This record gives sequence, C-alpha cells and structure tokens, in this order.
Amino acid sequence: MKNAGLVLVVLSLLTVVHPAFSEETNDFWQRPSLTDGFRGLADALQPSGIDIGLSITNIYQQNTHGGTSTHRHQGRWSGSFDLEMEFDLQTLAGIEGGTIYMHSEGTWSRKDIDETSIQSLFGVNGDFAPREAFNIIELWYQQSLWDDTLQVRMGKLDMTGGFECRGSMVSFDSNRYANDENTQFLNSALINNPTIPFPDYGIGAIVLWSPVENWYVSVGAADAQADKRESGLNTAFHDEDYFITMAETGILPQLDSANGPLPGVYRAGIWYDGQPKPSLDESRFYRDDTGCYLSFDQMLTRESSDPADTQGLGAFFRYGYANGRCNAVTNFFSGGIQYEGLLEGRPADVLGIGYAHGALTDRSASPFTKDFESVLEVYYSLKAAGWLSITPSLQYAANPGGTGDSNDALVFGVRTLLTF
Repeated sequence: MKNAGLVLVVLSLLTVVHPAFSEETNDFWQRPSLTDGFRGLADALQPSGIDIGLSITNIYQQNTHGGTSTHRHQGRWSGSFDLEMEFDLQTLAGIEGGTIYMHSEGTWSRKDIDETSIQSLFGVNGDFAPREAFNIIELWYQQSLWDDTLQVRMGKLDMTGGFECRGSMVSFDSNRYANDENTQFLNSALINNPTIPFPDYGIGAIVLWSPVENWYVSVGAADAQADKRESGLNTAFHDEDYFITMAETGILPQLDSANGPLPGVYRAGIWYDGQPKPSLDESRFYRDDTGCYLSFDQMLTRESSDPADTQGLGAFFRYGYANGRCNAVTNFFSGGIQYEGLLEGRPADVLGIGYAHGALTDRSASPFTKDFESVLEVYYSLKAAGWLSITPSLQYAANPGGTGDSNDALVFGVRTLLTF
C-alpha cells in the first residue's frame, strides 16, 4: 500500500503539470470515477434504485519537529477504503420514503503516528484505524414521512453521520467545513468535537423533525459499548444496556448576497452517557456523564449566482463542555475558514485553515501538567482529476498529550483520495 500511495501522488502531480494529461485534452481525467462507474454498472443500477460507490484514502504523515520522535517510520503510512451502497425502496419495492444504507470499511494501518511519534490527545490522523480487512460499519433503514419533515433512522449507525436538512447537514455536531477526514481537515479535533463521547458504530436510532423551513430538532440514542467489528446485538441487548443519548436543535438561515443566498447552520446540543466511567487515575467510577456543545457554519461569500456552484468563502466555529471528573478535555473551541475555488482556473480546489484548543481537566487525579492542547492545521485540496484529489496538510500541535513528555510538534502530511 505504501507503493500504491506513492504512485497516486506522482500520478496526481502529472495531471497538474503535464499538458498531455490536462482535463481539457482527455476525458479520462474529467470522469468522476476512475473506472467510469465500474464500466457503466453504477449508471445501469441507478434506475433500479441502487447507488454504489468505492473510494480509497491513502495518507502519509511525518513528524518533522518536536513530539516524542522525528525519525520513527512506524505510523507514517495509513489508509482506508470505503464501499457504500444505498437502496431506494420506493423504486425497488414501492415503499415511499424508505431507504437502506450500507457502509463497509477496511483499513491497513499498523501503527498510529500519534502512538509512535507525537502522543497527541486530539489525534493528528482522524482517518486512522488499526488494520481490519473488511467491516460493515453501518447498516440502517431510514423512513421519511410527512413530506420529508420527519425522518427516522434505525440500525447500526454512525452518530456523526448526519441528515440532510434544507441542503445542509445536521445532527449530531455536523459541520459544512470541518466534518470529513477524507476531504477536509486531518486532525480529529477539526473533524468532531472531542468533548462529545461519540460511540463506535453500533445499534441505535435517530429522529429528525423539521416542521418549518429554517428550524429542526433531532434526538437519538446508540449503544455506548459498540464495537464496529461486531453486529452490536451482543452489547446492545445483553447484560448492561448502556446507551449514549443526544439531542440537538438548530436554525438554518440564508443570508442575502449579490450572487444569491448564503446558507448557514447554527446548532446547539446536549448529550448524556449513562455507563460507568473511570476517573482519570482509575481510582473510582462515575455515572451519568453529561455535556453540551455548539457547532456553527456559515457561507460568507459566493463567486457565482448558480445555486449548484459552491465556490466561495465559508467559516465555522465549535464549542464543547464536558465534566472534568472523567473527561480529559473539559472546555473546547475550534474555528476556521474554507475557500473553494481560490485560484483562477481551479474551481474545485479547496483551501482550509483551522484552529482547535482544548482546556484540560485540573482535577487532583489529573495526569496533566499542561493546561491545554491546541492545533493549527492548514490544508490545500488539489483536484488533480475528476476521480483523484491530493491534499497536502501541515499541522502545528502545541502541548501534545498535555503531560510535558512530548514537545510541540510540526506534522506534514499528504492525503490522496481515489474514487472508483
């Protein structure tokens, strides 16, 4: 996989610098997927109500300064593949508003660069997972009712997966500009709020209700003991039945501009985790852990009046609180900007700049000698072809781990995303 990632990097650079590979001269580079939808299979299945997609993410990262080590090679390479299938049950079986979704994932990482070289609490590689050949991490049924104002999702699900509401993603802790480790920021603190104890992929249910155009409310619960490698039935309905519950509400304003409306979402949520949690020194256990969060995103400018054109500047902000008795990060905030189409002639390229800051618990049992951990990340996603993007990323992590055992770290990375 290391060599495959290197080939993708070289290939994507060739598409940019060599005119023979220009998107203007060869339709091969324009197509949205490398295999042209599995040689037409995807297009053939769509009229039947079946959508299928496959992508591979390959990441190389190196700690160039600080941390615990700058010379260890373990953890530098990681990656994953994602196979997604969606079944429209109205087309397949006449069930109006019914959808089945399946998401399978495989990973080939042996070590995490945090473990070998940095020791960050946040995690500088949000896509990392230990080596797993193939797991069905999501398999759920969704029913839309009352002209799509009520949506119910049940099954093995991702609590951060989100619903589309009025063209934006909501519930839980979603964000237009900082929510996807495959296309946006790599640092975990710029993907989701670290004060929220999101469970692994497990059995649960979520309800989204949007009775009016610019307001919604969502509630959900999922197995707190879930393991993505299992079906979830053995932990959700046997022995202790511990669930994490969340509730979120938000407004979806659209600001006026010369080139049309500027969408935004302003979310506020609370969560409850009833399972016993150890204190940081594991001397005792606490139950009934609670917290709250905010997540905002707002488009600020747009370059075109075409509603389908997303070029322009956007900004985001997050805040979170968790009790310091059994949570390392007690107060958290992050913010940043994204600009799509910044350079002339590069409409699909994306520049992102984000900063995250987590205040660490000061309880007597705390192992931390530092007050906080923070990170600044800058990335530029280069659309090298319709089916290939290459994203250099630079992260500066201050006080990684919060114990003083790891120096401030400067991490360089390159991510390639290949869509089949």
